[in-house]
Amino acid sequence: MQHSQIDIWHMKSALNLARTGLGRTYPNPSVGCVIVDNADYILARACTADMGRPHAETSAIELAGESVKGATVYVTLEPCAHVGATGSCADALVKAQVKRVVIAIQDPDPRVAGAGVKMLEDAGVDVTIGVLADEAYKLNEGYFLSREQGRPLVTLKTATTLDNKIATASGESQWITGACARMRGHLERNQHDAIMVGVGTALADKPNLRGRINGVHYQGIRILCDTSLKIHDSDWFFDNIDQSPVWIFCGLVKNDAKVKALEAKGAKVIRLSRDENGQVDIAKALSYMAIEGITRVLVEGGSTLIGSFIKHNLYDRMLHFSNPSIIGADGLNAFPALAIDKLDARVKLHKTETIELGEDRLDVYRNYHR
Repeated sequence: MQHSQIDIWHMKSALNLARTGLGRTYPNPSVGCVIVDNADYILARACTADMGRPHAETSAIELAGESVKGATVYVTLEPCAHVGATGSCADALVKAQVKRVVIAIQDPDPRVAGAGVKMLEDAGVDVTIGVLADEAYKLNEGYFLSREQGRPLVTLKTATTLDNKIATASGESQWITGACARMRGHLERNQHDAIMVGVGTALADKPNLRGRINGVHYQGIRILCDTSLKIHDSDWFFDNIDQSPVWIFCGLVKNDAKVKALEAKGAKVIRLSRDENGQVDIAKALSYMAIEGITRVLVEGGSTLIGSFIKHNLYDRMLHFSNPSIIGADGLNAFPALAIDKLDARVKLHKTETIELGEDRLDVYRNYHR
């Protein structure tokens, strides 16, 4: 089905609005909404607010005021039909007496899934659906994955030298890349609901896992994969926990004293079964995240944790920051041994983008099998 250039133009604007909210609307998807009058004059523009409330549609309706009556509304995801912490967005559009609603893509949430469209049509609102649907899916891919596969979008991030080393033989790793590349890394942090590291990286590098982009105050969830709870006496990891929550995935440990001590610091400790290598089962960790509303997680290392995601084919994107320097064979490898003895068994990636960042370079890849 072909759509008018006007519809495509305004939907692109709505998608750009939604893109600005990525990583800040947990536990809801980031949605963009544009309201225009009969002359295609823009009356209001809004996106989902930080922490998921208020929704884009209700904010845009409020901004448009009385002029919303008889207007056309462009929204990147089907308006919700259920009543949760706030009222239904579909109902709010009906009460606002809008004439037409243009929707990019249907909401896979079973509480919505066509019910929003039906509510609008039953009220006599003209509904068009499917404008830039592919773009809308890609934008909120993590949200769709959480509903379709029960896991969030997973992005693996690594920063290496030319010979794919992440640290010297002594473990020194800060900083392999320059300031420009590190700033891009912070942007990626701010565009994900959660940032995850393994306990080895946490203890060696002491990262605070907080984005540092001027003007962005919202911080995502910090997730630690710590099978045996080695982090218990590391106070620095719990700084600013009221602004940036800490979740710790551990094995089925019997030491309740450690768990209680971490919980006393404000951390959320989640006990999970272990995989075949005795580590936290990351598939179950991802399932837990999706149930809790996390749709995008950035995995920053180390090599053991990233290797686990690769071995289990549980990732969608990879960000490879590289610096034109060499450490040598005695440095620490970016990836662990994967027991690959045939070329046909190689882990294949599809490059989607290359960005020059000063003397560094960022290569963005998609999982070849997803």
